[in-house]
Amino acid sequence: MKQGLKSQLTVFIAGVVFTSTAVAQEWTRFRGPNGTGVSPAKGIPSEFKLADADWRVALKGEGHSSPVLWGDRIFVTGYDSNSGATHLQCLKAGDGSELWSVSRPQAKHRTHRYNHLASASPATDGNCVVVVTSESEAHHVIAYSISGKKLWEKKFPTIISNHGGGISPILYDDKVILAGDEDNQSFLAALDAKTGEVAWKVDRINAKAAFSAPCEFTDPSGTKGLIFNSMGHGISFVDPSTGKTLWEKRGLFDKRTVSSSLIAGGLLIGTCGSGGGGNYLVAVKPGSTGKGGKPSLAYKLRRSIPYVPTSLAKDNLLFLWSDAGIVTCAEAKTGKIHWQKRVEGRFFGSPVWAEGRLFCISTTGKVVVIAASKEFRPIAVNDLEEDSNATPALAGDRIYFRTLGHLSRFGKK
Repeated sequence: MKQGLKSQLTVFIAGVVFTSTAVAQEWTRFRGPNGTGVSPAKGIPSEFKLADADWRVALKGEGHSSPVLWGDRIFVTGYDSNSGATHLQCLKAGDGSELWSVSRPQAKHRTHRYNHLASASPATDGNCVVVVTSESEAHHVIAYSISGKKLWEKKFPTIISNHGGGISPILYDDKVILAGDEDNQSFLAALDAKTGEVAWKVDRINAKAAFSAPCEFTDPSGTKGLIFNSMGHGISFVDPSTGKTLWEKRGLFDKRTVSSSLIAGGLLIGTCGSGGGGNYLVAVKPGSTGKGGKPSLAYKLRRSIPYVPTSLAKDNLLFLWSDAGIVTCAEAKTGKIHWQKRVEGRFFGSPVWAEGRLFCISTTGKVVVIAASKEFRPIAVNDLEEDSNATPALAGDRIYFRTLGHLSRFGKK
């Protein structure tokens, strides 16, 4: 083979592999790539009805967890109250048919009336899929191969709050990362994704339980790490290889943190709140590991701030979708409010972004679609005809909606 042709073929093959991998990795954890909720999906319809779905399937268990995807495989969890078991199902993205499912007994424990025994979303890296189940005195982390074979299980004793479980794991650098910030026996842990061996585990301050999933961040010194939000520690920058806290800003939150970590305009975003109100958002200027710079508060917002939903950042705009259905558009770098408007419904799921629009499911299963812009522009309200506390998933130019007992797929016809 001629050298020039060989080089061209090598580049072509590398490009195909890269493209395939990029597509496969579109939605591998709660809220997709790095928890941003932002997708490159094209052709997602703004207006639809249930009959327009590519398919809609009944799940083996009900739940609030969100689906994750790798290639043509969808992973989704649920709890069946009749059998007292949690289920992990692997469905085929093309038609919703089941490829395999596994179940395990789930001991009931007290949860908040809006929570569920299947609230934690799974995570996958294409080699395994990881789920977290909780009981009153422990979290269980279980890994399965993508063909459904159980690989390992690890138990972490702790004291689950009376709100119940709901912490979603992530996979990072061949490790499973778990944020176990609870009322008591709080910890952060990393496990080897292949073996389940604990790579590190660090104790944390006991405060009100957090349900925030971490995200990756590179600080001004060029150091890569993970951002965690909690009432006890505020916003922390943690070395994922050792669990060491490189820097953190404490005293930020006086209530529990439920929304997940987010980066917007180079700032670290976190919220705290309660069912009784008093919610607020903080934007923190990051510290610097190399120069020893300390993190500092950039701004704080207090009006109509979400308690449960995670915010979304795109093009230097920060979108806050409150539980009560008030959506705010702010300048990410400054906190300046562009608009604040009420939309239909109450929300516990978080918004996602596709082609300049935000999609968010209300608790009654209404998908509200608005423009992600400096001017408020409502687009559509679509009825999924079943309650939902879940966040949509986007992959392969399709959007997936998990309602209490069903999963449906929509896309360009």
